[in-house]
Amino acid sequence: MNNLLKSKEACKDKLLDLLAANAYKHGDFILSSGKKSNHYVNCKPVTLSGVGLSLTSNLLLSHVEEDSVAVSGLTLGADPLVSGVAITAFNLDRELEALIIRKEAKGHGTSAWIEGPSIPDGSLVTVLEDVVTTGASSLKAVFRLRDAGYSINRIVSIVDRNEGGAQMIEKNGIELISLFSIDEVSSRSRELFK
Repeated sequence: MNNLLKSKEACKDKLLDLLAANAYKHGDFILSSGKKSNHYVNCKPVTLSGVGLSLTSNLLLSHVEEDSVAVSGLTLGADPLVSGVAITAFNLDRELEALIIRKEAKGHGTSAWIEGPSIPDGSLVTVLEDVVTTGASSLKAVFRLRDAGYSINRIVSIVDRNEGGAQMIEKNGIELISLFSIDEVSSRSRELFK
């Protein structure tokens, strides 16, 4: 096993460096929510790299509920996350399935919203998210999963942008755990690029 993965603190510190260097930008941006922001975070350059996905998966898995049967999230941001966490769990002798929620129902065949192995109704599923801003996409995933008959209590994200998403998620009775806040990522970016 890679030395970085032996210590949760080392894993988290290295992931923060990767996010600050490769996922974060400071400037003037319009977000998908329509809001203006000085911070932009795109985790895909990190989560689609071997080291980035390994670090992220280990840290996310540490917050997945013990009784969860699966992890899930909206395509495209959650695609590498659910796959990476499922593989990491398997390597640690833990059974955990990966489910991906489509943005639109499949246009043919079963017209499914959710892709992945079949799991029993009522199963506990943990939602994974790359970045939480307003909480809307995270809650969309929660509602799709609940409509399919699953139980959701927790969302685990890589970055919370601190723009009201946590409060919206908690208003809906869901716990949000984020590996990092936007302040941590922007502060580390400033340190790296002095």
